[in-house]
Amino acid sequence: MRLVSLLFHDVFASDPQESGFRSRGADRYKLSIVDFEAQLDGLADVPAPVTLTFDDGGVSYYTIVAERLESLGLRGHCFVSTDFIGERGFLTEAQIRELDSRGHIIGSHSASHPPRFSSLPCDRMRKEWGDSRGQLEDLLGHAVTVASIPGGYFSADVARAAADAGFRQLFTSEPTRRTSTIDGCALVGRFTIRLGNRHDMARRLAAPAPFARCGAWAAWNAKALVKPVLGSAYARIADRILAPRSAEDHG
Repeated sequence: MRLVSLLFHDVFASDPQESGFRSRGADRYKLSIVDFEAQLDGLADVPAPVTLTFDDGGVSYYTIVAERLESLGLRGHCFVSTDFIGERGFLTEAQIRELDSRGHIIGSHSASHPPRFSSLPCDRMRKEWGDSRGQLEDLLGHAVTVASIPGGYFSADVARAAADAGFRQLFTSEPTRRTSTIDGCALVGRFTIRLGNRHDMARRLAAPAPFARCGAWAAWNAKALVKPVLGSAYARIADRILAPRSAEDHG
């Protein structure tokens, strides 16, 4: 069976702004503890291998997520935007080291989390990846070879820049189980769990039946056609249409 990778962001106790980026766009991808636990329920019974990934490096990975994963015998991939380490709502250096020691995989989510990563010049892409990887390796004392793309803005140049920076596995936001390789860097798609999804979406996406995955793929491709046309206006329009409380786009 092929791997199913699920993409989460932050989890909150009472207010979405407790953890991670504080914007209406970011809030679209944050789950309450109750919603998060509902998504985890039943995953252990899914026969397909599942990878749980969490973008941005919000403090909730340490305060909420890690313990709940460990109680199920699971570990996650925690992708950190390194410019925000130690800032309000984000992981500290000590927390990142501890998570690493507990078996969670720490990876890069770029340095500054640019709003449209794929539009950057190639040298800026390489710097974002290289600076982030270097900081994490200095912090952890071992190689860091996994990363995820901020904002879901993928291009072949994004992957080549990641490969140039030494990453060997790059998680995208494309909802697919197919994998490919660019310059020795493996590309892994992910299925996003967001605010408003049905409570069993994670289990449905990971299950052998493809119906939920087909729907996610169709929705993602429709959005992929719109985002380049609207540019920075996409996030503002999505805020109004998709989230009453949910300035960047994290989709």
